[in-house]
Amino acid sequence: MMLGLLLARAGVEVTVLEKHRDFLDDFRGDTVHPATLDLLDALGLGDRFAALPRSRVTEVVLPDQRGGVQRIGDFGMLGRFGVRHPYMTIVPQWDLLDLLADAGREEPAFRLRMETEATSLVRAHGRVTGVRYRAATGTGEHVEGEIRADLTVACDGRKSVLRAASGLRVSEFDVPFDTWWFPLSRRQGEQSGVLTRKAGRGRFAVVIPRRSYFQIGYVAPKGIDGQLRDRGIGVFRDDVAELLPEYADRVGELVSMDDVKHLDVRLNRLRRWHTEGLLCLGDAAHAMSPVGGMGVNLATQDAVAAATLLAGPLRRGTVGGKDLARVRKRRLPATVLAQALQRIMHADLAGPLRTGTLAGPPGPVLAAVRRFPVLQVVPTYLVGVGFRPERAPEFARRAPAPA
Repeated sequence: MMLGLLLARAGVEVTVLEKHRDFLDDFRGDTVHPATLDLLDALGLGDRFAALPRSRVTEVVLPDQRGGVQRIGDFGMLGRFGVRHPYMTIVPQWDLLDLLADAGREEPAFRLRMETEATSLVRAHGRVTGVRYRAATGTGEHVEGEIRADLTVACDGRKSVLRAASGLRVSEFDVPFDTWWFPLSRRQGEQSGVLTRKAGRGRFAVVIPRRSYFQIGYVAPKGIDGQLRDRGIGVFRDDVAELLPEYADRVGELVSMDDVKHLDVRLNRLRRWHTEGLLCLGDAAHAMSPVGGMGVNLATQDAVAAATLLAGPLRRGTVGGKDLARVRKRRLPATVLAQALQRIMHADLAGPLRTGTLAGPPGPVLAAVRRFPVLQVVPTYLVGVGFRPERAPEFARRAPAPA
């Protein structure tokens, strides 16, 4: 959606396909980072975004070896480095997507087709020339068709249909855990602005404060989703209550295991992000783990880089493989470093999850942060700003639009 908006502002005709009738999807990359907030400001959308229902995260705390907690990340410190929004925002992704869609509709070159699913690639003369799609008619039936394009961009996620059809090869990295997401009510006066991780034996939970509830990420060894569901909601409630005793009085809000959404965590990267006429971006190019919530920011930066590099060739009708390769060349270092950081964080969790011991960060790490609080800025900068933040291209910048 971001790439479509940026290219449309450059005068490139864009069609965005969304297979659902709306963007409603719980726990779908709801973190918006300082770098993305700066981008929205540059696009003139900052005031509109500020009007959305949202919450802020200003600190990250982890359990220490003494049974307490230690702050290891302070977004407020980012203000010292010129970051205009020194916090991470939690906002329903459907609200953000609706905002971008509305902004796109203001551009004559932008077209959004809902309930239209790309099913395969169209090829001619050794290159991708568009997609085949399946679209709802509004009467319960579907029609099929084709859209031809100078460039097709696969932004269809970690299970990308278009990537699979392209034959591009993926390198997979080992991930020892999966995540199960669910909400619990948040009561007046309970914590705000702090993302916490609570450790148990062989599992842990991430607590994200949303505007009116807590978003809970239950993290446990990969491959046990079937076991969790076979045990039933009663056993799962007891497990959550043991792990998060402060919320034990509301685990009854989980009526069935249908309320618990399973995420098969993947970490991978394409060796090449393109073939002639096709470019993969976001999770389709490099699936990210939810650890650190870095995926949305990284994908957004991909979109900005792609728009900056490709708007000119697309306007001239000359976009080719060399142009597409430049996108990967520009974004690959930031992707490699972000995934390396996630793999380091995974290593911290892998041993405890596999052996059933207490999950928590190494004592020397906490001791160093306790002794030198300035170190708290390192993880928050890498997560919130990234390794190579992209600036909005001049052709896409606009004066602030009223909310």
